[in-house]
Amino acid sequence: MVSNLNICVLLAGLFCAAGGAANADAPCVDFKWDVIQERALFAGPAEPLTAGSGEKSAPAMWLNHLYQIKLLPEDQVVLAAAPGKAPPISAKAGILTFKLAASGSYRIALDMPVWIDIVANGALIRAKDFQGQHACAAPHKILEFDLIGTRPFFLQLSGAADSVNLSITTAPARKL
Repeated sequence: MVSNLNICVLLAGLFCAAGGAANADAPCVDFKWDVIQERALFAGPAEPLTAGSGEKSAPAMWLNHLYQIKLLPEDQVVLAAAPGKAPPISAKAGILTFKLAASGSYRIALDMPVWIDIVANGALIRAKDFQGQHACAAPHKILEFDLIGTRPFFLQLSGAADSVNLSITTAPARKL
């Protein structure tokens, strides 16, 4: 004879198993951070933008926009500083610029593996933290930077394919 308790335990087990299967099919749900704003941007249309070949031709980007960045052959790009990692041979690259209203923590989110550097006054700014989801493209990789000042910053991409979707957002306060 099966008791009501046994039925409840069996049903609970089935619901848990179904939930685990649903998460296995949703590779973008395992970020450790709150990525609601990045996920919302990546769910919408991307604005096309061609990366510059140097600082003077770097197009301006705005916060809280999703861009589809068209990149250039690496040998046609003069980066603002040597990249923090050597890009693969025959990769694409590009440079963009952005300004901030205030100092703070900001995130760069991308839909694929790409090397990202932020440059200010000719020097690389180290990422404070990063994370990614290999099976996810909405976004795939997020880097967080502490950026001081409102001067123009250069965002340089290297080791990339022909184009990449990218956004810059303010990092929400982390919950402990």
